[in-house]
Amino acid sequence: MPEGKIIKALSGFYYVFSGNETVQCRGRGVFRKNKITPLVGDEVVYQAENDKEGYILEVKDRKNELVRPPIANVDQAILVFSAVEPDFSTMLLDRFLVLVEFNHIKPIICITKMDLTNEEQNKQIQFFADNYRKAGYDVLLTSSETEIGIKELYPYLEGEISVFAGQSGVGKSSLLNALNPDLDIKTDDISSHLGRGKHTTRHVELIKVGNGLVADTPGFSSLEFMEIDAPDLNYCFPDIERKSEECKFRGCLHIAEPKCAVKAAVENDEIPSYRYEHYKTFLQEIKDRKPRY
Repeated sequence: MPEGKIIKALSGFYYVFSGNETVQCRGRGVFRKNKITPLVGDEVVYQAENDKEGYILEVKDRKNELVRPPIANVDQAILVFSAVEPDFSTMLLDRFLVLVEFNHIKPIICITKMDLTNEEQNKQIQFFADNYRKAGYDVLLTSSETEIGIKELYPYLEGEISVFAGQSGVGKSSLLNALNPDLDIKTDDISSHLGRGKHTTRHVELIKVGNGLVADTPGFSSLEFMEIDAPDLNYCFPDIERKSEECKFRGCLHIAEPKCAVKAAVENDEIPSYRYEHYKTFLQEIKDRKPRY
């Protein structure tokens, strides 16, 4: 039986890329019975009735999957945040980073619209970028209009499956158009009434950029930590995790425990205080969450 990768899902059809062709497939009833929903990124076995249509028979084991956006087997997440319009938010970025780290997906921070910043805004973005680099993240500063940083992004995409994610209006589609002008993905302006971006991407699709595949997604519709337990949060902040190895007590949550190396690092400016405040906020959110049954 032929095998391939789902590169698009739309209206109950799954578009499977195999060799040099794409076959439009439906899922067999067994998937609904077993509550298995094929996802973009899935490696599948399919049966083709002809060179254009077929049925998915088997979904191979996944190395990871995201629920919102629905995609599987992602290598890395390009977290796209704008410097301005909408304004850069470290709280929102850290929330995205936690969700990506928890799913064992490599995050890359991409700050767009650098051409729109004034001197003070540019200085502030550079400050935050340096902080996140010290925490262990790759950070790129870009502009789709002037193509600042676009060439630097290409090597990250080579041979990888990447998901572009971020709040609406930050320029994900414009960034992809700058990477590959042939895509001509629809873009839209910031809604002046709502003060945030209008959604322009309606479905998940893997598209070829260079020698990699990238997904322009509708964005995370949920940023809640439904699957994360309190002890897990430590591992989703790499700068905090590294320092936690020096804590006196194993399993330290870095809140009220004595001789906590993380709290000492915050006091010594080794870990940015805003990162630690976000950690505490997220931890309380997880503790306040209703129990799962």
